[in-house]
Amino acid sequence: MSLDRHTPTKDPPDHPSSSSNHHKQPLPPQPQQPLSRYESQKRRDWNTFIQYLKSQNPPLMMSQFDYTHVLSFLRYLDQFGKTKVHHQACVFFGQPDPPGPCTCPLKQAWGSLDALIGRLRAAYEEHGGGSPDTNPFANGSIRVHLREVRESQAKARGIPYRKKKRRKSKNDVVVVKKDVANSSTPNQSST
Repeated sequence: MSLDRHTPTKDPPDHPSSSSNHHKQPLPPQPQQPLSRYESQKRRDWNTFIQYLKSQNPPLMMSQFDYTHVLSFLRYLDQFGKTKVHHQACVFFGQPDPPGPCTCPLKQAWGSLDALIGRLRAAYEEHGGGSPDTNPFANGSIRVHLREVRESQAKARGIPYRKKKRRKSKNDVVVVKKDVANSSTPNQSST
């Protein structure tokens, strides 16, 4: 009596057996890496925006929205803000540390909105939204809106927004000196 047991043989890695091509077994699921803080926040922001679109009357699909819906979403978020933005008529307008309470509204801080738009811009492209040129989150109107929010909040709090200047590092200075020293112009003096 012969044994009809098939003993598996190892095929060389560059020559897979013909039977393995037809009967591939699914690989066990790989344990997923936990999402970074940024990726988690981006996912939450995207889901919130999609819920906002669905709550519109009539509900909107991802393919139907444009930059005007993004602007209305940013205005909608103001109701959940924690930054006091004084009206021009408020006695505390322009004061960085008001001495007392007032009835001025709480709004989303400019920096929060700016970061939110950055995450939503990336999420839109990841979810098949198309090219960066057609991304509603990258529309010029969004940039104008964010600039206006930044300026109005800076005035209302009395804190002017100033863009941070890039400091020159030691390496930058060394490179500049090196370029001057290696210059082939004979009449230049190095300092």
